[in-house]
Amino acid sequence: MTTIDPAVQRAAYDGLRGQRGAAIVLDAETGDILGQVSTPSFDPGSFSGNSMADQRAWVQVKDLDDKPLTNRALRHVDNPGSAIHVLVAAAALEKGLLPSVDTPTRSPAVYVAPNSTTQFSGDPAHCTDATLRAALRYACANVFAGIASDLGADALASTAQAFGFNNDMMDTPLRAFDSTWPKKPENPTQLALMANGLFEVKATPVQMAMVMALLVNGGSRVHPNLVTGSKTAVPAQRVVAQRTADQLRSVLGDSFGRWVPSASAAWALSATRTSAGRPVAIAVYISSPADSTAQAAQVAERISAATRK
Repeated sequence: MTTIDPAVQRAAYDGLRGQRGAAIVLDAETGDILGQVSTPSFDPGSFSGNSMADQRAWVQVKDLDDKPLTNRALRHVDNPGSAIHVLVAAAALEKGLLPSVDTPTRSPAVYVAPNSTTQFSGDPAHCTDATLRAALRYACANVFAGIASDLGADALASTAQAFGFNNDMMDTPLRAFDSTWPKKPENPTQLALMANGLFEVKATPVQMAMVMALLVNGGSRVHPNLVTGSKTAVPAQRVVAQRTADQLRSVLGDSFGRWVPSASAAWALSATRTSAGRPVAIAVYISSPADSTAQAAQVAERISAATRK
């Protein structure tokens, strides 16, 4: 049997109808996948036989530009953009760069990467010398570019790996594509881009759900699992301190969304509890040429409501 909750699955599918995207819902304590949707979808029954009609249906589906055969929840990677700031903030707290999310940083409104002219800016009113609390709220690219420079590539790479990046053996039991975080950027500009979820930092929706689940679960990372009673279940692993997770949760609240213009991608991450009190993490991804952050947030809220019934 699978771990899918039919009501949660239906809410996710209905919410994403007509979109090119994905949603994944995790029990933040066990890693059980309560919902896993990829859209557009397809009817496998339309080409399950050996007739000419089945063959025509198969050819039609596999050649569609929307790629309905791709499991976007597990096997589509894209830039997470500023949704990844929470990982960089966790590194800053865990590595001792900042003692608290309320400690001011030394951040000019415009950060210029060393040995380059590439600029990373933030709203001067909110992002100049911002705390992590403000930087996360206002997606201050300047702050996180500066943090990356202060921490260095190795510290960020080790944190990303602890969060689940660069794992090419994630089986649910269906194998998910690995989310990637370059270990050795070639220059400070690439490192600053990485800290803002760009360049070659790529994540699957299931990876972003794991990021949210880690915070909900007090700093312990779970392994996504789609089969009940699995003999290969992986126990949760401590990644960051409870205090770090609690601080970041206090900043992010129950949900936040981010638009990544360069990738034409919208992300919404959300946390809630079931009617029985179990913690749940939700990740919604939508690919669209227009800003779809609001739509992604609406899908996340629809799923959240289904988990509480």
